[in-house]
Amino acid sequence: NKTERMYRDMYDKSIQGMHDKLLQQGESGLWYIAQSIYNPEHEYTRLNPTFDHLVCFMGGLLALGAYTDPLGLNSERAQRDLKTGKALTYSCYQMYASSSTGLSPEIISHWSSGPVPDRFSSFYMLRPEAVESFYILHELTGDPVYREWGWEVFQSIEKFCKTPIAYGHHPNVQDVNAEPEDKMESFFLGETLKYLYLLFDPESKVDLDNYVFNTEAHPLRIFDRH
Repeated sequence: NKTERMYRDMYDKSIQGMHDKLLQQGESGLWYIAQSIYNPEHEYTRLNPTFDHLVCFMGGLLALGAYTDPLGLNSERAQRDLKTGKALTYSCYQMYASSSTGLSPEIISHWSSGPVPDRFSSFYMLRPEAVESFYILHELTGDPVYREWGWEVFQSIEKFCKTPIAYGHHPNVQDVNAEPEDKMESFFLGETLKYLYLLFDPESKVDLDNYVFNTEAHPLRIFDRH
């Protein structure tokens, strides 16, 4: 219950490093976290604008960090982190909204005029990270826009990924005529649909004051150490 200060200090140090070294804004105005690539032969580091859907959990993480900041939510650090979390989550929403199917590619290769899918990774794997951040930000801020974004994503999944018996990967998010593949990861049921359900559930007993979600979306009750 937020009593292990060592881990909070480690978190704040890493988030400061992310802001200082990795956070970038594309020509489109969208924010993203770049990859840092080190070249040992020439001993230099460069930033790669590649951004994976997997990183979309960061919006929710930063929001949680802001709301639990020991300095208070109104502190400069917490407000910075909340602003960054919202901006990254909006970028992740645009990864869906800017595609022909309304589904997100696995990897964005650059951000010139908006999210541009990597040509080898334009498939959608039913991933949960974006809707995870939608849920957390809606739970914390109460802003209905996150439910609107989640509903758009759900409708696209229903339209382009549903099969007669389940759901499947979409091979190319820019191809509205492609059929879903015969693949469905367990995280689609355990995470993606769970976060979407919680996002729209008006009377959920799972709340972020009393529960913490692990990396596989299992809600664990927070307890006090006596």
